Parts: sequence; structure tokens; C-alpha cells
Amino acid sequence: MNKETKKQYMDTLRKEYFKASKKEKTNILNEYCKRSGENRKYAIKKFRYKVKIKEAHERKKRTCKYGKDVIAVLVKIWEIFDRPCGQRLKTCIEEELLRLHSLKEIFCSSDILEKLKTMSPATIDRKLRHEKEVLKFNLHYRKKRHSSLLSEVPIKTSTELDRRVPGNIQIDCVEHCGASVAGDYINSLATVDICFGWWEGEALMGKGQKRALHGIKNCRKRFPVAWQEIHPDNGSNILNWHIYKYAKNEGIELSRSRAYHKNDNCFVEQKNSTHIRKPLGYLRFDTEEEQEIINDLYRNELRLFKNFFQPLMKLCEKTRIKGKRHRKYDKPKTPYHRIIESNLVDSQVKQELKEAYNSLNPAELKRGIDRKVKKLYEVYKKKKGSSELETNLNLSPSMVSYYMIHQL
Repeated sequence: MNKETKKQYMDTLRKEYFKASKKEKTNILNEYCKRSGENRKYAIKKFRYKVKIKEAHERKKRTCKYGKDVIAVLVKIWEIFDRPCGQRLKTCIEEELLRLHSLKEIFCSSDILEKLKTMSPATIDRKLRHEKEVLKFNLHYRKKRHSSLLSEVPIKTSTELDRRVPGNIQIDCVEHCGASVAGDYINSLATVDICFGWWEGEALMGKGQKRALHGIKNCRKRFPVAWQEIHPDNGSNILNWHIYKYAKNEGIELSRSRAYHKNDNCFVEQKNSTHIRKPLGYLRFDTEEEQEIINDLYRNELRLFKNFFQPLMKLCEKTRIKGKRHRKYDKPKTPYHRIIESNLVDSQVKQELKEAYNSLNPAELKRGIDRKVKKLYEVYKKKKGSSELETNLNLSPSMVSYYMIHQL
């Protein structure tokens, strides 16, 4: 029996098959499988498949109660009430539909008004499904809006910045928000010269643009070298029109890093770990008392200790041999000693730095840093009202730093 014969044979048996009882269906299937040699389950599917297609084809379509004219008015009401869900929009229709019609915000017949009143929340959501998809599509594929400032400030990577000339300053902000970014909290503004590694910091409350500009001015006053270029990331608090105008008026070049590329600001990112996170940790600081302590620490002991007594290494050469990178560094030197050895800094500035260096005691500076970090931790614990306050206040300075880093 060929394929065409099987089809004709099945068509003659199909009407009998679906009118027959269960026992008769079994006999028909047995007879069909015996004559055609097909699998029994496959034969059952073939019998049912043709009937389903026929029933779907012959099924009468339901009349559309809510046509395009009703949906157009429904979309208008949905837009007026700020696109609520079907359940909320149902209440709005019941209470405000006649008011909108009397105010001539919507134009429709009384028949459409009655249909809108009878719509259920599920029907409303179903009829608005297309409009929601269109909105979602437009939102997803809309053109990204960039500030016109970004086109004014050129992008530079870390390799494009001249590391041999002093005055190229990288800027970044470190958040002290703890586990929540809600409300105002302290941000540490970090500035570093990429030639000598000189670092200055300032604690700011919140992310205000004018506050950031004020912090940049304070850091610049304490720098021993003149600023030639400032290089922030794309954060709106340190890259805005206030700072752009300030740099332009002061004759300072302004550049920025690429979005989501921290290596473009690699020098200040390194200092964020050693100069800010290591002493202050990851706790949330959001009071004026804490800001005063942090600023006192940045402006006195910490900057002096890090710039005068903490050596740093600079990368001299980097080669790649058989898939492995080999790096060579120069002799570790403090930022102070690098400035003293440089021919690009005035002798008067060097003399002032030498006098400051001779008056400093590194051990006393370290004790001052530990005292202020511990004081900051005391203020934080009092603010939190912890029952472990008395126990933790007796910790050593190193353990206090450990708690500030790991306890959120």
C-alpha cells in the first residue's frame, strides 16, 4: 500500500472512527494498522490531527466587542492617568470617565462610554498590550543622550598622559556610603600627581558640584607643583560645567577617562586603596563631626606621612616574553625625594619642602594617624549605639583599622 492509498484509506475510516465507540475505535485502528503497516500511536495522531485542523477552520470567530474606536479612547485615558495597570485604570474609568467627557478631554459616543464602563481589568490590560510593547521598544532603542560637555572634554588613556612632566593631576571620588547609597554621605576627593606621586585629599559631604570644585581648590593650594592638566573620570560631581569653567579660567587643560575603564585613572585608583580605604575602611560616614575628623586627618598627618615617608615604585619597562610579561621598576622613592631630585621644580619649593621634612617625625605622624582613625571609629560607634562600644574602643590601632574595613 503506497502513500496515496494510505491517505485515501484513512479518509474513508476517519468519519467512522470518531462516531464509533471505544471498542469500535479499537477494531478500526487494528484493521488500519494491519492493512497499512503503520505504528499504532502514529495512526492515532494522524486521525486526530486532521479533525483538529478541520474543527479550527470551521470554528466561528467571536464578534469583536471592543473595536479600534474603543481602544483609541482607552489609550487616551490611560495616558491621562499616567499609564496605570488595568485594575487601577478600571477605578479611574468608573469615577472620572464622565468628567473627562464633559471637560472635552475625550471625544466619543455614548455607546463607547458604555463599553468602556463594562470593560474588566483583564480586558483593559489585554487591549493595552500592544501600546505597552511599543513604549518598551521605543524606550529600549531610543538614542542615548550625552551631555554636551562630554564633546568638549577630550578622552585620554593613562598611556597618553605625560608622566615625565609634573602637574598632570588625576582626580577621583571615593564613597563612604557603607551598604546603602541613600541620603547624603561623605565622599573623599583624591588628587595625585602622576609624575611624582604626590597625593592630596579632601572630605566632601554629598556629591554637590560646587562642593567638589571647592575641594579641588583646597587640594590645589597644598600641592608643591603647579597644575598643568586635570584628568577626572566621567562622574558628574567632578566633571561638570563648574570645573570646566574653572580649568578654562585658570589655564589648566581638562581631559577625561573612558567610561567603565578604570585603568585610564590607574594612578589615583591605586592611591584610593592605600591612602583612603586602608585607614578608613568601608563604613558609612554621614555626619559633620566625622567629616571634620577625616579632613583633619587628610590635611595634616596622612598627607605628610604618605608624601614624605612612604616610598613608591614607578614602572620603567614592560616586556613580553613567551606569553609572560616582565616588568622592571626603578628604585623606590618617596614623592618628596622625587621632587627634590627633579630639575623641573623651583629651588624655593624644594627649600620649603626640606624645612618641612626636617621638622617631621614619622613615628609621631603614624601615632597621630592611629589616634584620629580611632577617634573616627569612636564617633561612628556612638552614632550606631552599639553595645560593644567599650570593648572595641580598647583595640589596638591595627585592629581598629581591621574592624573599619570588615565591619559594615
